[in-house]
Amino acid sequence: MGPRFDAIGITVSDMARAVAFYRLLGLEFAHGAEHEAHVEAPLPGGSRLMLDTEDLIASFDGQFERPSGPGRIGLAFLCNDPGHVDTTYAELIAAGHTGKRAPFDAFWGQRYATVADPDGNLIDLFAPTG
Repeated sequence: MGPRFDAIGITVSDMARAVAFYRLLGLEFAHGAEHEAHVEAPLPGGSRLMLDTEDLIASFDGQFERPSGPGRIGLAFLCNDPGHVDTTYAELIAAGHTGKRAPFDAFWGQRYATVADPDGNLIDLFAPTG
């Protein structure tokens, strides 16, 4: 089975404002989410909306540039296992797509990689490591 769409990620400049905005639209975040660097809200159908602060993204992506306009949304695809992250990333690169972050074991317990789609949107590939 191939990767499955799992989440939409948005890089935010102000977590408190972003959480308040999406709460007004009916999304549910944990109490205190406005003080976190990464938060998630469940979406209909089982996917998630993830919000990450610019500082969090910069902490693990040495090439991160704070967006000055659009380009803050990425899609996340759940892979079967950590090895599937690596093979999917390699297949996309071999097909001529641009790698943005080679597979690595992230401190939050996932094998993680990022590629750009043909229009430059960031697509994350991930699988739990444990």
